[in-house]
Order: sequence, then structure tokens, then C-alpha cells
Amino acid sequence: MGPHPAVAAIRLAVRRVLHDILVAHSAAPSAASSPSAPPSLSPASAAPGPRGSAAPDDAPLVLAACSGGADSMALASALAFEAPRAGLRAGGVTVDHGLQQGSDARAAEVTDRMRALGLAPVEAIAVSVGRGGGPEAAARDARYAALDAAAERHGAAAVLLGHTRDDQAETVLLGLARGSGTRSLSGMAWVSGTGGRYRRPFLQLDRHTVREACLAQSLPVWDDPHNVDPSYTRSRVRHEALPILEKALGKGVVEALARTAQLSRDDADALDAWAARAEADVMTTAPAAAGGAQAVHLDTVGLHGLPTAVRRRVLRRAAIAAGAPAGSLFARHIEEVDRLITGWRGQRAINLPGRVEVRREGGRLVIRQG
Repeated sequence: MGPHPAVAAIRLAVRRVLHDILVAHSAAPSAASSPSAPPSLSPASAAPGPRGSAAPDDAPLVLAACSGGADSMALASALAFEAPRAGLRAGGVTVDHGLQQGSDARAAEVTDRMRALGLAPVEAIAVSVGRGGGPEAAARDARYAALDAAAERHGAAAVLLGHTRDDQAETVLLGLARGSGTRSLSGMAWVSGTGGRYRRPFLQLDRHTVREACLAQSLPVWDDPHNVDPSYTRSRVRHEALPILEKALGKGVVEALARTAQLSRDDADALDAWAARAEADVMTTAPAAAGGAQAVHLDTVGLHGLPTAVRRRVLRRAAIAAGAPAGSLFARHIEEVDRLITGWRGQRAINLPGRVEVRREGGRLVIRQG
């Protein structure tokens, strides 16, 4: 008799991602899989090893980011099962944010559980969470910095994250509330990070399935009290906003939001590619240092002829190239810059985050820092 259906589902999801990691690794130094595309739908894995055999010491290493919750424990268990069968090594990392009493002891418990699953290497990383961008954003930044460092330290080919379809739906709602445009609505990518480091196998699985997989395998899980704390925005979306939407609109809201994320990501990727090509046509000088300040010069006539969605992407790219921090650059900033192109009346220069100034000088838009 085969495994429980939920266990089979999580293993298949991880198997597909491991197949893509193997393909990308064998094709190195070519680019990793497209960030927009879900993992290969073929259940076959590439060059699997014998069942129960350990991967060779020089095999690519894949790490599971594990908090001890149901999503990440299900992920760690599936990785431990599938990696050696695919000829890969499997390890795990847990991040101790230090935000709750006893977090160091919980992190130690999680590492013990990952070792019990057969993962190696395994480590717990303590981080210091700052205050920039709010508590949730600060914790996320600290967590990804720790995971990046762990991946570099161990030479990992990829880091798997346990985000589910429910997490994706929540992310889309949060993006909708911010009003940040198509890219914000596209949610989390299947593949992200430098060189496609981060992979999210469970974006097509719901939270109930991964929790059921933990129950079927008698995996101990830890339910983070922050996940039900109404002081956190995502918690309110999860426990208040989504249930209200499902009550008003019926079941299927989570699936529809997750589908919206993929459609939005496809559109955003196409528009970003168009903007990259258009930028080369309208940029009159490459980003350069002048007296300690970076500057980007753009042709206003060429910009005016572009569709709004493409033009504003070009402006955003140029502002970031000049030194504006991407995380602090919002839609309202780009709209103001856009008026220097579409509603020029001799208005003054516009100041952007990062001490970046945008000024129209004749037929050029000049974006510089300092």
C-alpha cells in the first residue's frame, strides 16, 4: 500500500522541484529556471539513485528552511525522503528570530527533529531583528539574510521554502491593499533569489494538505503564536479577511487568488521585459558617477511614446539605477516622476528616497543622486 495521499502529494511536489534543480545544476553556468514557471509537471526525476541509498559527498546540496511549523516540517520530511532518491544531499536550516521567550530552545528542538529525519548538515542561526519597515518586514529581511549566508556557507544549490497556496492568497490580498500594481499582485515566485536559490514546492498545495501530511507521519509541529496574533497584518488577513471573503463569495477564494498571482506574474514578467528593451532605446547616457553622484539621462520624447505601464517601469528601473532603494520606491513616487513626461508645465525637480533627484532639462529627464 502506498503512502497517505497527503504524504504522496508533498513528496511529488518536492520531487518535481528537485528534478528542476538537477536540470539547472547540470546546465550550470546557464541561468536557473524561470521565476514565473511552476515546477515541471512531469513526475519523473532525473537520474534517481537507488532507493534507500545515500547521495555521494560531492552531490549538490539542497537545504530546507524549517521553522518547526506544519508547512516546513512537511517540507523537511519530503526533502529527506526524496533527495537521496534523486542523488542529492539534503540539509536543513532554522532561524531563531529571538522575538519570543524560549526561542533558542525551540530552535534547538527543530534542529533535533531535522536530524531525526536524516537531514545533514543542519544548523540553527540566531539573528537580530531590526525595526525597518515594520516588525514583519524586519523579521523577513533578517531571515532571508541568514538563509543566504547559510546557503553560501554550505555551498547549497537551492533552499526550499514551505509557502503554500494559502500563503500565496494572503500575499495577493496584502499586495491588493497596498495598491502597488501588477508585480505586487503576482505574489511569491516559484523560483526567486540570486541564481534561483529559493524554491517553493508547495505553492499549488493548500495548508490543510501539508498539515495532514504531518499528522499522517506523526511529525511534531510547533504553532507559532505570532500566526494568530491580530497585531500582525498577515494574521488578520488569515483569520479575519479571508474567512469573510469566503463567507461572502463562497469557497474557492484562495484558489482564485493564487491563480491571480500566476496570471499577474506572467503579465508583469512580459511588461518588465518590454521595459528593459525600451530602456536601452531611451537612455541617452549609461548610469555613471559624476562628482560622486550617479546619474541617468532619459529621452523624454521616446518615453512619451511608450505605453504607461512600460514607461513607468522604465522610470522605476532608472530611479533604482540612480540609487533609490527599491523597497522605499512606491507607485506614488513614480506617478509624480511620470508627470514630468506627460504633464510637463515647468515644475520643479522631484525628490525620491535615497536622496535621488529627478529633473527635466529640455528634452532629457535627468535622474541623479546627491
